[in-house]
Amino acid sequence: MSAGFPEALQVSFADAINRLVDWLVVHYGDQLRSISDQLLQLLVGLENLLRLIPWWLLLVLVGLMAWHASRSLLRSVVMVGLLAFIGMLGLWDKLLQTLALVLVSTGLCVLVGVPLGILLATRPLARRLLMPVLDVMQTLPTFVYLIPVLMLFGLGKVPAIFATLVYALPPLVRLTQLGLSQIDPSLLQAAHGLGASRWQRLRRIALPLALPSIMAGLNQSVMMALSMVVVASMIGARGLGEDVLAGIQTLNVGQGVEAGLAIVALAMVIDRISQAYGRKAR
Repeated sequence: MSAGFPEALQVSFADAINRLVDWLVVHYGDQLRSISDQLLQLLVGLENLLRLIPWWLLLVLVGLMAWHASRSLLRSVVMVGLLAFIGMLGLWDKLLQTLALVLVSTGLCVLVGVPLGILLATRPLARRLLMPVLDVMQTLPTFVYLIPVLMLFGLGKVPAIFATLVYALPPLVRLTQLGLSQIDPSLLQAAHGLGASRWQRLRRIALPLALPSIMAGLNQSVMMALSMVVVASMIGARGLGEDVLAGIQTLNVGQGVEAGLAIVALAMVIDRISQAYGRKAR
């Protein structure tokens, strides 16, 4: 006799979710395709812009950015060397594709995450309602929300952007909310007493004081976006993850290791520069 869970108590909401996705496709398919086309134009345009920059000039720009952030010549040389290492592996074009995907995804994270963090910091009800949603976004397996994203946007770069956005957004929202919540209330009260409006208190006091925490959240979002590049390659987005996936499919260990090291090198460059700007903000 089976000791399984009783069938009479089992429930399933899979059909309801499928009907919801079908309804979205039927009623909002045109709007979704319009959004998809605009994001694709933005991403492809950024890729083409990066390709127009000579490789040596891009290395110089990264070196200058690293020096401006850290004021360390050695660190700047190391950052330039890591990017040059990716080019020496013959992965320069795929590096630019991955970099464009990460920049667009991170930009969307900032546009959505910082306002959400402000909302959570100033509205207790919104915090109680949205915190469980952020928990689900961080713990839900990636392939679960890839299914509806693929149905709504199809294969390609755009679903990769949305999948990366879902995965990388929560840290920025949480750390923005944390940074704003840790501000001394007496500072805001003093500004209010001097006649500052709510927008002035937010822009001139709260956000500058919370900037280190926001930068830490941005750093975490970028790292999580980079960790999605292999998954993104599985749904049609090209880049460094494409070579990792090809190495898995063909059992080409060398190809997979090279692409993996290139992803690590890019992650180190972005992480060190963003961390240095975060310390500078502090």
